[in-house]
Amino acid sequence: MFPENRPRRLRANETMRRMIRETHVRANDLIYPIFIKEGNSLTEPIIAMPGQNRYSPDRLPALAKDIVSLGIPAVLLFGIPSRKDSYGTGAHKKDGVVQQGIRRIKDVAPDLMVITDVCLCEYTDHGHCGILDEKNEVMNDDTLEVLAQVALSHAKAGCDMVAPSDMMDGRVGIIRDALDEGGFEHLPIMSYAVKYASAFYGPFREAAGSTPAFGDRKSYQMDPANVREALREARADVEEGADIIMVKPALPYLDVIRVVADEFDEPLCAYQVSGEYAMIKAAAAQGWILEEACMLESITSIKRAGADMIITYFARELSRVLS
Repeated sequence: MFPENRPRRLRANETMRRMIRETHVRANDLIYPIFIKEGNSLTEPIIAMPGQNRYSPDRLPALAKDIVSLGIPAVLLFGIPSRKDSYGTGAHKKDGVVQQGIRRIKDVAPDLMVITDVCLCEYTDHGHCGILDEKNEVMNDDTLEVLAQVALSHAKAGCDMVAPSDMMDGRVGIIRDALDEGGFEHLPIMSYAVKYASAFYGPFREAAGSTPAFGDRKSYQMDPANVREALREARADVEEGADIIMVKPALPYLDVIRVVADEFDEPLCAYQVSGEYAMIKAAAAQGWILEEACMLESITSIKRAGADMIITYFARELSRVLS
């Protein structure tokens, strides 16, 4: 006896499959990360992330125009200074590398949303995300004051949103206060609310030169085994004034994305991190997988899990495919 219910009827051809598709990825869902390195006329390939580069500020206008032409609405900026110190003072310089980058992009693409990463790891000579005490432990409260200065300097340079990624307790609240007092009460905060101490960040640390000189970041980033903690972290950031919350990484934490999406009404961002990107690129280079198909499938899974927007190094490639 043949079954009366035949789901395959709705899979018969591509037109039918598109009509009943439940999850859709659009270029408008994507945020493209950019590494900005101090200097001039630089476009340096990142070996661990094929297809990605470090750009000097003067190279950003052409890149910004390309991003706009692809329909990508936003970029996320990371800075690589020429000099570092133990306090990360380069992060909040008026003419710092990110501050320069913001102005360069806004000069040619005023409608492109510029989001800035607010952290100290790329600017400290020890590679940690905060200020250290004499025992080389990160001091939470002392770090908050510096982070507020960084966020305010980005706002003054013209960014559209700040994204604190340091995972210090209370940083969203103190950044919100600093922005409000500085006259930027309408500037939103996208908080790295749920950021795990992940092994998938390796290529990023090579790209940004932010590998810790000693120890690790487990005392401030989250344990990969925890999910209830993710809800506590997200709730704290929302209560302090976060407008958008983020889960990072994405693919190994699809269950966390789903739980956070179900719990909170705030827009949810997920970060497909450097290791996720590099694995697909490396396997495709060996001929083991089809790169475009895996790129689409991975991004679709993140959207299906509940992310409203996705930070991904595939943004430009994906936008070309989607168009």
